[in-house]
Amino acid sequence: MDAELQRPNAPVSGRDAAHSPVEDHGEGLPPGFGVGWGGRIAFSIAVVFSLFQLWTAAYGTLPSQVVRAMHVGFLLLLGFGLLATLRARTTAGKAWFWCLGVLGMSTGLYNWYFYVDLIRRSGFLTHADLFMGVLLLVLVFEAARRLMGLPLAVISGIFLAYCFFGQFLPAPFIHRGYDPELIIEHFAFGTEGIYGTPIYVSAAYIFIFVVFAAFLERGGMIALFNDFALGMVGGARGGPAQVSVLSSALMGTISGSGVANVVASGQFTIPLMKRFGFSPAFAGGVEATASMGGQLMPPVMGAVAFIMAETLNVPYAAVVQAAIIPAILYFGVCFWTVYLQSCRSGLSGLSKAELPNPWKAVREHWPLILPLAALVWLLFAGYTPIFAGTMGLALVTVLILGAPLAARIGPFAFRLVFWLVIGLAAASFLRFGVNLLLAVIVLLVIGCFFVKGGRETVWLCRDALAEGAKNALPVGIACAIVGIVIGTLTLTGIASTFIGAVIAIGENNLFLSLVLTMITCLVLGMGIPTIPNYIITSSLAGPALLALDVPLLVSHMFVFYFGILADLTPPVALACFAAAPIAKESGLKISLQAVKLAIAGFVVPFMAVYTPALMLQDGGAIAEAWGYPVEVAYVLLKAVLAIALWGGAFVGWFFARLSWWERIWAFLAGASLVLALPITDEVGFALSIAFLVWHGWRSRQPSRAAA
Repeated sequence: MDAELQRPNAPVSGRDAAHSPVEDHGEGLPPGFGVGWGGRIAFSIAVVFSLFQLWTAAYGTLPSQVVRAMHVGFLLLLGFGLLATLRARTTAGKAWFWCLGVLGMSTGLYNWYFYVDLIRRSGFLTHADLFMGVLLLVLVFEAARRLMGLPLAVISGIFLAYCFFGQFLPAPFIHRGYDPELIIEHFAFGTEGIYGTPIYVSAAYIFIFVVFAAFLERGGMIALFNDFALGMVGGARGGPAQVSVLSSALMGTISGSGVANVVASGQFTIPLMKRFGFSPAFAGGVEATASMGGQLMPPVMGAVAFIMAETLNVPYAAVVQAAIIPAILYFGVCFWTVYLQSCRSGLSGLSKAELPNPWKAVREHWPLILPLAALVWLLFAGYTPIFAGTMGLALVTVLILGAPLAARIGPFAFRLVFWLVIGLAAASFLRFGVNLLLAVIVLLVIGCFFVKGGRETVWLCRDALAEGAKNALPVGIACAIVGIVIGTLTLTGIASTFIGAVIAIGENNLFLSLVLTMITCLVLGMGIPTIPNYIITSSLAGPALLALDVPLLVSHMFVFYFGILADLTPPVALACFAAAPIAKESGLKISLQAVKLAIAGFVVPFMAVYTPALMLQDGGAIAEAWGYPVEVAYVLLKAVLAIALWGGAFVGWFFARLSWWERIWAFLAGASLVLALPITDEVGFALSIAFLVWHGWRSRQPSRAAA
């Protein structure tokens, strides 16, 4: 155990970080931090960024507004610094980006230094205040354009332009008009613009969990997940693809970033699937579909889950609870569709000789499971996500730093005593506070400098801090730029126009309102990532669906679910294009396969709206008559049967190859189970049973099955 944990991955120093074996998870930037003095500076900024965020999370001595401003300042400094070291080709270009980065950091320092003064002169900003506000807006747009792509910047720019020129538009879009100084103050200094809820969540929660995932990855968690998944399901039909699904689900428990999952686990699973006989497009589609589901997989889920909890003012555990069954169904769809496709293609599983022992992998890396288990316990015990994430990160740091020291202790009994003492000291933070845990980490760092392999382990932790900051960069920039959209909605009230339209439609047909919301999610998702997609759509559709008696948490989960599926939808599917270079196939072909794989999952959010028990929310008539567990079991049965039938309909295989009319039959049976109209359940079950009986009988007739 100690030897495995001591140096699971070769450490990467700031000097050679550009050649890091750990792939970059950030959109728009190559791996590493660059070479030369620029790379070393960018690497150092990333480490300082992480340390600053950890300090504010552990002690919380700074006002929230200052933390938000400094978070954005660091994002701009690191983002433009990385553009200088990784993108710029000329000296002038490098100098330009570094200049933008320094200016971006100055906006955070300005808010910190003049924090009290800015509060006192609210509504009466000075020329210097207005200049810094305009500078912040320009730099956030430029960083988003460079790091996240043009669509998100354009969409946010349209919303900002609406604040300035909306008074010239016709009804119902016209507003009363706003003074430019008021607009600048609203977006650049208030808590409803750039420094709004999304950036607060990024600074308080998301950053900690991203760094936590980086430490686990450096500690060997990816190897554990891959070996465990390969050993558990590699021998099943379509084994390599099933491995991709399971490993991505496991990665989702610590990462929650679809693109990060594609890059991290796809390097292993996509070549394995191709070698086994799957087409490149199908292999990339499986990885992209499974990886996007990581945002639904508790306990970490994605950044959206933290934003949702903060927006709805509910415990994070409530969001996790609502996501459990949808997450299981999402990955169930992936497993089932891969199985059907493997049957249709005549692919079997891997041989036993090719499979590792999954429990051996657990025995070798089991210490890394402890911080994840502690994180889950803290979340469900009622502690805040920021506390749980900080403590989980501290515990994994203790494990990594303690490994080289334990390796120098000879007898097993002494090593056991060492780990017990370290564990008790680390766990005592619940009683004595974070200072004791920090003292344990400092002592371990000092001890590592005096044992063989210890310094390399310290550098590994340093590199994980830098990698975590870089991985958090695209999420943070997205949260900053989408604050423009939220600020526009709160300033102008334009959301009420959309809400009124949805309510008007839903008064006659709730299903049409849901379809309209789904289309909005999918269309927005073609140009922007899941986080801004969720924030924009939930701000518009959430209140509208609530007015139509859809529970608020269910409506937000509905938007969240389709925001995930949007990243698989052509023509712009971010997760699929991330898998394209690994699969050596076009992103469009991969996205078509991904939609085919996930198509049965489209039924889950619709079913949850009509029967909220699917998300473990309040029960309905069945719960009143038979009890809540009966309703949950009944709804789950309907969902499983519906997605099973839809999977067969779209793949063209169930027990055997399906004829065209059998595929229509299966589709209609599944649709009847989803509609939740009078007698549709009875019709759906009748059609399903008849289909299963008929197709089961037909598949046993060799001559007919062959036809």
